Amino acid sequence: MRKDALKIFTAGVRAVQPQYLLPRHMRWQQNQLHLGEQLFKQPDINKVFIIGAGKASAAMAREAEIILGDRIDEGVIVTKYEHVFSLKRIRCIEAGHPVPDDNSLQAGREILKLLKQANEKDVVIALISGGASALMVDCVPGVLLTELQSVFNRLLQCGATIEEMNTVRKHLSAGIKGGQLMRTAWPATVVNFILSDVIGDPLDSIASGPTVADRSTFADAWEIVRKYQLLDKLPVSIIRWLQLGLNKQVAETPKPGDPIFTKSYNYLIGTNRVALDAAADMARSLHYEPVIITDALKGEAKDKAQELVEQVIDYQGPRPACLLLGGETTVTIRNPGKGGRNQEFALAALIALQKAFPGGEGMPVLLSAGTDGTDGPTNAAGAVVDAGVLQLAAKHGLHAEKYLSQNDSWNFFHQAGGHVITGPTHTNVMDVIVVLIP
Repeated sequence: MRKDALKIFTAGVRAVQPQYLLPRHMRWQQNQLHLGEQLFKQPDINKVFIIGAGKASAAMAREAEIILGDRIDEGVIVTKYEHVFSLKRIRCIEAGHPVPDDNSLQAGREILKLLKQANEKDVVIALISGGASALMVDCVPGVLLTELQSVFNRLLQCGATIEEMNTVRKHLSAGIKGGQLMRTAWPATVVNFILSDVIGDPLDSIASGPTVADRSTFADAWEIVRKYQLLDKLPVSIIRWLQLGLNKQVAETPKPGDPIFTKSYNYLIGTNRVALDAAADMARSLHYEPVIITDALKGEAKDKAQELVEQVIDYQGPRPACLLLGGETTVTIRNPGKGGRNQEFALAALIALQKAFPGGEGMPVLLSAGTDGTDGPTNAAGAVVDAGVLQLAAKHGLHAEKYLSQNDSWNFFHQAGGHVITGPTHTNVMDVIVVLIP
C-alpha cells in the first residue's frame, strides 16, 4: 500500500503545478490580453512587466513566457535555490529560504526598481507563491539583515503559525510586505496570480501579502511577539521598530480601501483543496473509498498525529479507505535534532499506530509530506510509515520515542526507511496527509 500512498500524494501535487493552473487564467488571443477576468486590448497597453516571488515563481514565470512570449517587456522573479528554470525574458534570482539572505535583499531591490518604471498604461503581472516572505525582503531603517534573520529563526522555532509569522514579518518591512509593493506599482494595473500556502487562503497573509491590503496591525505583531515570549530574545532594533509602530511614529501597512488597490486584481489559482480533490480522484481510481477530513489541519504536529490515529482506529466506513487531510502543523523545537513538521507528524503517528497494531499486523499506511518537496531544513518532503518501517526500526534497535523527544525525526527515518523524497516540486500549497486503511 506504500506505493499507492505515494501515487495518491503525487497526484495531489501534480494538480497544483503551474503548468496546469496558469493557462486557465492567462492567454493572449486576437490582440487581447486575458488575465483572469480582466481584458486588456493591445492598443490600451504600453508595457507588460512580470514580477514574482516564491517557491513556484520560476515555474509560473516559465508558463507566462510560453503563453505571452515576446509580449513580455521585462520581468524579475525570485525563487529558492535549486528551483530555477531557464527563462528568456524574465530574470530569475535565487535566494535563501526559510531564512532570507543577501540575495533576498537584492531581489527586493530589483523588483522595486522594476516597479518604479511602471506607468498608468502598463500592466504588471505578479506571480506569488509560498516562500516569498523569506525570498523577497527589505530592512526597515535601523535594522540589519542579520537582525532580521534572527527574527525569522525565532519565529520558525517557537511554534508560531504561518499567519502569525507573516503578521510580524509584514510589520518589519518598509516597502514590500503587507501590500506595500503596491505603493511603488501605482498607477499601473497589477494582476496577481496566487498559490496559497496558508490555511483558509487569506490573501493578505499568503507570502506576507505584498500586493494585498493588510488587515493586521503593529498591535497584532506585538501581541504575537509577546505571546511566544520573544520580547527579550529579539534584537533591540526590532523591538524599537515595533514600538515606533505601536506609537504611530512610523506608517502602518496600507489597509482595505486605500486607493493604491483600485487597479489591483487578485486571483487565487491553487489551493490545498485542489490538491486534496485530485488525490481523492487518484485514490478512487486505485479502488479506495476517499474521505477528505479537512484542508485546515493545524496545531502541534505530534498532538495532531495522535488525534488522527485515534480517528483511524475508530473509522467505521467502507474499506479499503483513503483518509485525506491538508493544512500545516507546527513544531515547537525543544532539542537540536534534525527534521520537519511532516517527519515529526509521521514519527508521532508511528508510535501511536505501533501501540494500536502490535507487530504491525493490519496496520494502516500513513504518509505526511509537503507539496513543495521540502520538510524543514532537510532533503525530504516528509515520511511514510507502515509495518515495513516498524520492522526495520526494530532490526536497528531504534526507539521512536527517543527520536521524537529529540525533534530528530529525519535521523530516525534515515535509518528505518520511509523518507518521501521528491526534490523541488515547483509548487507550494502546504502539506498533504494520506492514510490508507485496509
